[in-house]
Amino acid sequence: MATLETAASPPAERERALALGAGLVTVTLWASAFVGIRSASHHLSPGALALGRLSIASLALGLIVLARRERLPSRRDLGTIALVGVFWFGLYNIALNEAERRVDAGTAAMLVAVGPIVIAVLAGFLLHEGFPRMLLVGCAIAFVGVVIIGLATSERGVAAGWGAVLCLAAAAFYAGAVVAQKPLLSQASAAHVTWLACLIGAAVCLPFAPTLFDELGRADGSSIAWMVYLGIFPTAVAFTTWAYALARTTAGRMGAMTYLAPPVAILLSWAILSETPELLAFVGGGLCLAGVVTTRR
Repeated sequence: MATLETAASPPAERERALALGAGLVTVTLWASAFVGIRSASHHLSPGALALGRLSIASLALGLIVLARRERLPSRRDLGTIALVGVFWFGLYNIALNEAERRVDAGTAAMLVAVGPIVIAVLAGFLLHEGFPRMLLVGCAIAFVGVVIIGLATSERGVAAGWGAVLCLAAAAFYAGAVVAQKPLLSQASAAHVTWLACLIGAAVCLPFAPTLFDELGRADGSSIAWMVYLGIFPTAVAFTTWAYALARTTAGRMGAMTYLAPPVAILLSWAILSETPELLAFVGGGLCLAGVVTTRR
């Protein structure tokens, strides 16, 4: 028996390492999306940007799905995939794009960071993942870190009430969709689930098509390049690596990993947009990292 366990251990360790790596890729690319959205929004409105991003991602994912020739999800899963597409790919993107026009990145990150806590609670009840003590402790530590980052980088606070409401709505859309997505990944490939959900999200944004075509004619090359980047990397690539990792761990732990996004976004803004972060933001980033490490124990 010991020999069998020893033989089985390396593949299990490899799976965990790959899942962790995929999760880190996701978090880094999602963090870069904050920079991309801020830059592209100078010439592209929230709905138009969401439609352009999702259309590009749908095309990229479609090519991957065609190349891999995997079996499509069963019909009974299509309703849940539609839910993920509508709420996470469609409504989440529109709400977050609109919110970032009203509140700064620090405040947005702080408010959207409610999502992992909602994921942990919903997954505990609906997916029967329970409430591991280290997960709850890690979430609490990381959330404090996000609040500190928000306070350090906030320019207008939550006084822009509508922006705050939109951030909280985005967090709710994202949390509910993650919990709905988790059971799908035991029966269908990450690429197929992501592609179909992305197509549905793009369909939700179709009313913004006339606006997108009009704004593309007036947008500068930088905004268009950022839209293409958002479609390929933070959407097509990152949502696929997210689904891969989520299929190999709990929804609660994956949600907690996204607490790394705010400090990474701060560093990327510093490097790309020359926005010098406050010292307090580094303290918050350290707490986020400590919280995520705690949840992995």
